[in-house]
Amino acid sequence: MWKTFYIKPNEIGILYHRSDFKKILTAGTYTYFGRHWRVEKFDLNNPEAKIENLELLLRNNTAELQEYLLIVRTNFNETALVRMGQKWVNILPNQLRAFWRGFIEVESHIFNLEENLELPTQFVQQLRGFNFSGLTKIFVNESQIALLYVQNNFVRPLEPGEYAFWTAHKGITHYLMSRLDRNPNFPLEEVLIDKHPEFVATYCAIVETTAQQVANIRYQGKVISILPPTSRKLFWQGVDIEIIDISNDAKLSNALASELVSGLPETVSLSCNNLHVCQVPSQHVGLLYTNKEYQTQLEPGIHAWWVYGRSFETEVIDLRLQNMEVSGQDILSKDKVPLRLNLTAGFRIQDPLRAKNGLSDITGFLYKELQFALRAAVGEQALDRILEDKGAIDNSISQYIRPKAAEYGIEIDSVGVKDIILPGEIKNILGKVVEAEKSAQANVIRRREETAATRSMLNTARVMEDNPVALRLKELEVLERISEKIEKIQVNGSLDSILTELIQINRH
Repeated sequence: MWKTFYIKPNEIGILYHRSDFKKILTAGTYTYFGRHWRVEKFDLNNPEAKIENLELLLRNNTAELQEYLLIVRTNFNETALVRMGQKWVNILPNQLRAFWRGFIEVESHIFNLEENLELPTQFVQQLRGFNFSGLTKIFVNESQIALLYVQNNFVRPLEPGEYAFWTAHKGITHYLMSRLDRNPNFPLEEVLIDKHPEFVATYCAIVETTAQQVANIRYQGKVISILPPTSRKLFWQGVDIEIIDISNDAKLSNALASELVSGLPETVSLSCNNLHVCQVPSQHVGLLYTNKEYQTQLEPGIHAWWVYGRSFETEVIDLRLQNMEVSGQDILSKDKVPLRLNLTAGFRIQDPLRAKNGLSDITGFLYKELQFALRAAVGEQALDRILEDKGAIDNSISQYIRPKAAEYGIEIDSVGVKDIILPGEIKNILGKVVEAEKSAQANVIRRREETAATRSMLNTARVMEDNPVALRLKELEVLERISEKIEKIQVNGSLDSILTELIQINRH
């Protein structure tokens, strides 16, 4: 029995008799006698040869197979890259792979992972656009530095550029860090400082503070970080470091306090947990207590202290004239009339330290004492006296409160009763009394005016009796008044006759 096999131009075949390898068949027609011949064909457009039992075939037929195949074998500490025309494949450790020669250009490159995990630069450039398992690519731009770690141990920094590392043999990690961030957070910072001084010296500035020091780190004149005592931190080179000794005086200079308290928002946010701040407005004074002990008075302005190792308390006291209202005080007068009074007082603090040391609550003290004084002044006088002379109440309260306030450094500027509110029935009674008084006064005035009018009329009559011309003028005045009320007057005879007749009518 004859068997014929046809191998196409883009194919290659492996001839077997039973299970034994015989030869490689290139393009063409082949005829063999016997029924146990068989051919395994491969498409050369796919250069990788997926041959069963490749390891077994290579034991006895290495020379013949290598004539047609590129054999790539990797050990436990090796990887490989194979280029097939324009394509690349990677081969991980402990693998055996085969690729057909001749039809498509094939080349391989073996890498010893014990010697170097980094892929050479020329391969990194050729592998752009390809992603392989077991290979990590790292791109570092011009504003960055990458920190390379192998098995979580720092190896070296990576300057801007393209890198690739094999990860099949050992774990590779990296941290991309911006050089533009002037307050960076380095991974495992203490390890870098202690174990890698060459990296620190080349790229970093190290800042350390003792138990009595604070550090301000600036870049281009702006504070970018504040380091508390007993701290250690890395920064990129190019920063300015200011070490401040706080062992004797923890107060900041005026310029630094203004910068950290009311400067740029990002600077203020840095200092919020590091400073105790007291802002004293004009016409105010501040009191400073350190570790619960009074220290000094603070003038108007911004004051700030480093909080480390001490406790600070400050209080701002207003030195301006202040008003206090004592409202809605229900008090019985001496004659048992219930009254509601509102009192106002003006005061200013002359000695802040004496006031704070002597009083826990300044306004509460004044309010209570003004209440006592108001009740005593009203309770000693009858209602009529109170209504007649409110100034007496003011004087009584003033004489009581001034010396008491002066004991604590407080000056009373003025005291006065604003309102006296009477019960409804008392208001009605007082209204009737006032009404009766005003009615009597009106009657007296009316009688006085009537007497004056009668006396005036009598004097007029006497003048007219002695002077006929005045009488005739008065007659004309009366006639004028009458004519104002009459639409039409018909005169017969002379004006004298009219006046004579009118006089006669009046007499009747």
